[in-house]
Amino acid sequence: MKFIKSIFWMIFLLFLAQCSQKKGAIAEDLELGDLNYPLPGFDLEGSDPLAIVLADRIMSAMGGREAWNKTRYIKWKFFGRRTLLWDKESARVRIEIEQGDQVILLDLNQLTGKVFQQGIELTDPDSVSFYLAKGERIWINDSYWLVMPFKLKDTGVTLTYVKEDTTQSGELSDVLKLTFENVGVSPDNAYWVWVSKDQDLIKQWSYFTHFTDSLPQFVSPWDDYEQFGQILLAQGRGSRNLTEVAVLTTVPPQTFISL
Repeated sequence: MKFIKSIFWMIFLLFLAQCSQKKGAIAEDLELGDLNYPLPGFDLEGSDPLAIVLADRIMSAMGGREAWNKTRYIKWKFFGRRTLLWDKESARVRIEIEQGDQVILLDLNQLTGKVFQQGIELTDPDSVSFYLAKGERIWINDSYWLVMPFKLKDTGVTLTYVKEDTTQSGELSDVLKLTFENVGVSPDNAYWVWVSKDQDLIKQWSYFTHFTDSLPQFVSPWDDYEQFGQILLAQGRGSRNLTEVAVLTTVPPQTFISL
């Protein structure tokens, strides 16, 4: 095991040296890696060293791990269907669904909360439980569409370097594959992400229903980056976009407990 880890770090450091002309001194790259620590359960041994370095570069280009950790409230509208306000620090989310005039207030740690339909709070335990579970699935899906670049070294993720390729818009990129183990509601999924060689930003992604699939369900741009607070977020997804994106420093106290 020690021999394998030694080989891993030799490859890792060799790649850092090869990339140093692009980013500056090797020490700067090592610092990026140190700062962008993996979450517990990230598949370090099963991930490619090159893919890990690229994940660190992406995090740096997006604002850095510290800026991401300090970002508390994120708001966005998902494809015109629903609006989410997420409190990262306390793991709470407010979901306003236009169809049916529904509001879900969910504690993501406890999976407890409140559900309102047309301004009236639901009290039937089975109905509340059903809609809170629905709210969790919505948050998992919709937040990934917005903040996926910050989650490349999350629990249960394995990163694989696939190849060099160009995006559909012709941008030369490195392609990474994300697979998952025992996380989320659909751990058999896989994603490919195209990382711009010029900017270290994800510029395209594709989704596979099962990690063994040869063809993706979709390929979509990941563009229209803007600065929100201390981090970058991308709103463009081709024919469907995320809108009303905002990073907030404060919200009204009742936001996650009442209408």
